[in-house]
Order: sequence, then C-alpha cells, then structure tokens
Amino acid sequence: MLELADIFRAAGPAYARAHAGQLLPSHRRAMAEIVACRTPALGGSLYQCDACAALDYRYHSCRNRHCPKCQDDRAQQWLARVQTRLLPCDHYLLTFTLPSALRTVARSHQRLVYGALLQEAARAVQTLAADRQWVGGTPGILAVLHTWSRTVEYHPHAHLLVTAGGLAADGATWMKPAHPRFFLPGYALSAIFRAKLRDAVRRMGLYPDIDPRVWTRAWTVHVQQIGTGEHAARYLSRYIYRVALTNQCLERFADGRVTFRYTHARTHETRRATVPVDTFIGRFLQHVLPRGFTKIRSYGLLSPSRRLDLARTRSVLDVHARASPRPHGRPTPAQAPTSPGTVAAAELGDRDPPAIVAIPVTSAPATRAVSRCPACHRGYLRCVERYHPSRAPPS
Repeated sequence: MLELADIFRAAGPAYARAHAGQLLPSHRRAMAEIVACRTPALGGSLYQCDACAALDYRYHSCRNRHCPKCQDDRAQQWLARVQTRLLPCDHYLLTFTLPSALRTVARSHQRLVYGALLQEAARAVQTLAADRQWVGGTPGILAVLHTWSRTVEYHPHAHLLVTAGGLAADGATWMKPAHPRFFLPGYALSAIFRAKLRDAVRRMGLYPDIDPRVWTRAWTVHVQQIGTGEHAARYLSRYIYRVALTNQCLERFADGRVTFRYTHARTHETRRATVPVDTFIGRFLQHVLPRGFTKIRSYGLLSPSRRLDLARTRSVLDVHARASPRPHGRPTPAQAPTSPGTVAAAELGDRDPPAIVAIPVTSAPATRAVSRCPACHRGYLRCVERYHPSRAPPS
C-alpha cells in the first residue's frame, strides 16, 4: 500500500531544497520523522508471548502527531480518557470556521491565531449560554482545532463538543436549554464570535493586516445535535487525532503526481484529486502545527480549574437520572453515576493511559503486555529486549 512516507522519501529532499528559505523547522522534523517511523532508523523491540513463547519483533513508532501511522492508537487512548470526564447528558457539536480573509494572517501567525480561534469560539458559547433566554448556565466545552478541507487545502476551523445545558450560578442546579430540541442559534454565535475574534486580533497587533470588510460579513457557525456523552466522544474521537491525509486515501504516485481520494462534503460521493507532488507536499505541510501547540482544549465545566464544579455537576445529574431513569439499557461508562465526592474519577481523564504500541528506548526491558499474540491469540506479548536505532531485527 502506498504511504505518505514513500512520497516524502522519494520527493521530500527535492522539495526541501526547492523551498529551503520557506520550510519551517517543524516541517522538516515532521517529514524526517514520518519517513523514519517504524523503520530500523528508530530501532525496535522484541516481544515474547507469555502463553506460547512465540517471538514478535516490532519497529518503534515516531509518535509525531502528524504521522498517519501513529494516530489510530492515540485516538483510542484519548477516547478512554475523555469518557471519564464527559458529563452524562446530551451534547452538541458546534463548528466555527475562520473566514478566508483571515487565513493568510493565520498561516503566518499560527500559534497566535489558532489559540484565539479556539478560545474566542469557546467564549462565544459561554456568553450566549449564560443568557437564560437560551440556557442560563455554564456548559462543559471540549474544543479541537482542524486546519484542512477534504482536499487537504487550508481551511482552519474549530469543533466544539458542548453539553446540552449548564451549571447555574448557584452551583447546585443543572439548567437545560430553554427550547426543547434547540440549543444556541448559529446566527447569534456567529456575531459574538466575530466580535470577540476581532478584539483578539487587535490585541495581537494583527488588525492592520486584515481586510476590514471581513468584520461586517456573516461568519459560518454550524450547530448539530450529536447525542449522549459516550456517543459524542466516539464521534469526536474521529476528529481528535486525524491527520490531514491518511495512507488509506493515497492511490497513486507516479510521473511526479499524486492521486488521492476524498468524500465530497455535500454529495458524500467518493472523488479523486491528482496534483503535482510539490503541491501535495506543500498542502500537507501547511497543516503541521507549531511545536508544543495544544490542539485539544477544555473550557467551562471541563476546564482543569473547575474539577470541583465538574464533580458537583455529576452529582446533580445523577439525582436527575434517578428521578427519571432512561427507559432502556444499562448506563454506559460515560453515563454511569458518580458519587458527589468522587473527584478522582474526573481527574483520571488528565493522565495518559499506558501506551500500547510506541515504546520508548530505555535500558531496562518492559514487562507489561502490549497486545494479543498474533500466533496463538491466547497470550499477550511482553517486551523482552529493545534494540537501538539502525539495528536490524534479530535473525
């Protein structure tokens, strides 16, 4: 199967030479790590089944967040973490799109503009949700940054997973949306978001670089009901660690051109695009985030500074659930009631679970199991020896 690493390996050096003055260090690092991922360049580990004693050698992963081979496992780990934090209530998915007139400035000042996009989108939701006309409380918000369209072009936008309701100012009442089957109006969110981002751009000193007409036009905010906590988390996990283009979408690389497939947004038809390899690499690299930039952020009740409020909200929702139980099925892990004093359950979501694939090189071999044995399907593989980079697997 054609992989992104194959394209970078073949055409990456020429692209780097041709764009030497424009290529950011983060771009060079992403290309180098994607090429080295799960090859002898990063070394490997030897595993042995604890049931049948079969041996299995695996190369180490690069763990770069833009690598298509490293993100599936991280998405599952994130899902396990976040399910302990989401509240047992319905959720909405809100999408805030950055207008095209702001994208040049965003590309040149990524850390500043991306951070403002996430923060001001969350503040717009909190401002409108505080109004009793709509909710009258503080919701829980999980925000995720995306920068690409389906054709891998530059399209910065933020996905916000928001609770359908919020905690009232008294800290003891859960406020449901004032209108059944309706949360917040997109047109009002659009106006508030536009004003808040305009003020943020002024504070950053970027206002003179932007066409002033953008501040008088309607901005796009999409509001969609997404279901209960667990269902919402599974839905959002598809966005969290998705990279701009997966290996499964690549079809052909020949004669200096790359062909990939995508799903059309409106018709949902599978389509194909063929572009020169330099254009393809440039499109992919413009989605490489600045080093250390946090693309997943929590606001409102999910903010790390409001863990006590989060635990209190769980107890309030637990009382509501006992008063009017759901008509079918047992509660899922995300819906399971939590006792009022159990703050540790909420805090658990802030710690990474054990890694299951990428294993760092250390002097002492690990003993924990990483997966089922592919030979007997009964036992678990355990690391018995690690090999340093560029070391071939044992014969």
